Amino acid sequence: MKLWNKGFEPDKAIEKFTVGQDRELDLRLAKYDVQGSMAHIRMLQSIGLLTKEELDLLLPALQQIADEIERGEFQIEDGVEDVHSQVEFLLTERLGDVGKKIHSGRSRNDQVLVDLKLFFRDELKHISESINHLFEKLIELSEKHKDKLMPGYTHLQVAMPSSFGLWFGAYAESFTDDMQMIVAAYNIANQNPLGSAAGYGSSFPLDREMTSELLSFSNPHYNVVAAQMSRGKTERAVAAAIGAVASTLGHLAMDVCMWMCNNFAFVSFPDELTTGSSIMPHKKNPDVFEIMRGKCNRLQSIQNEIALLTANLPLGYNRDLQLLKDILFPASSELIECLDMATYMLGEIRIKDNILDDSRYDYIFTVEDVNRLVLEGMPFRDAYKKIGMEVQNGTYHPHRGVHHTHLGSIGNLANCQITSKMDTLMKKLGL
Repeated sequence: MKLWNKGFEPDKAIEKFTVGQDRELDLRLAKYDVQGSMAHIRMLQSIGLLTKEELDLLLPALQQIADEIERGEFQIEDGVEDVHSQVEFLLTERLGDVGKKIHSGRSRNDQVLVDLKLFFRDELKHISESINHLFEKLIELSEKHKDKLMPGYTHLQVAMPSSFGLWFGAYAESFTDDMQMIVAAYNIANQNPLGSAAGYGSSFPLDREMTSELLSFSNPHYNVVAAQMSRGKTERAVAAAIGAVASTLGHLAMDVCMWMCNNFAFVSFPDELTTGSSIMPHKKNPDVFEIMRGKCNRLQSIQNEIALLTANLPLGYNRDLQLLKDILFPASSELIECLDMATYMLGEIRIKDNILDDSRYDYIFTVEDVNRLVLEGMPFRDAYKKIGMEVQNGTYHPHRGVHHTHLGSIGNLANCQITSKMDTLMKKLGL
């Protein structure tokens, strides 16, 4: 059953090639298709294209389909092209000709756009919830280990004192930057395309403000052509947000892999959270974080993939856009899986104590000693030269004291302020 059926069936090879994985992917859109249809028919009744009696038949039938979707009983049957066709087929099968009326004033173009916008809104919220769980774990660990010092590096050379409180807190705040991208993508998705039809509007007196309100969109995409142009643009915004989160998470995974290395041995995990070697009995490998790093690197590529897919398309709907679902649907699920796994793993992390007592880190205190001399009255350049000569002559002996008190430093992590930033961003998503 196809909504565009005109009395002939396409070649089977053509149908297989053009439909691809769309039926499977469309199952994730099913509940949103019903939501959009329920809003649409309420609007149709308000402008006289459905009677009150017809609406009273259609709404319970659509709710029945929604309940079947919730229970996992809904499926797109063989021979049915997509989720939109399946919903209309079920209504017509159960109610007769009144089921055929729900498509008035609507095209599959704006129908799938509505489904996708509703889907992306929910997916971005799910991603945000997973980010927030990881954020809370990072803040918790930052506070718990705030007094445990570790080396800070530049150029992968020992540089200055850092702390685990500073390290965990840094990633927590980095995720607030990524949340800004999530909020921006959400705002782009949170606009109603319903009523744009095939991209050029309708001769029916559609009430687009009504459907926007019923579906809790912030506003309609006002220009109907702009509404259709949002297909691809919305996906690029979501992909950019996913890429930003993946970049931060992949960087964190790399740090953990490095800190677990025997040459550092700053952190460790219970044996059951690591893997081994088939030949080396001593090995405890960070496979979880290596896989996480790899997945996050791959997730950062999807923005470019979407850009290449949509870059040279002419105005209006083109079937190429169907392939966006193949790229973005699995990506959002994979990111959530990585975020949740990171939260789980960090819940079991073990931190090594007294790392900076090792003499290999003596030079990490040179800046502290330069600053100490400056505070005692010596000009900075003289203090720098004095400590530098001691290093060159092999006579340098660190005081090992660390006195950082300014905002955001080792002794003043500003975790309350960072948490406030995250809370503000979560509220913008209604979370």
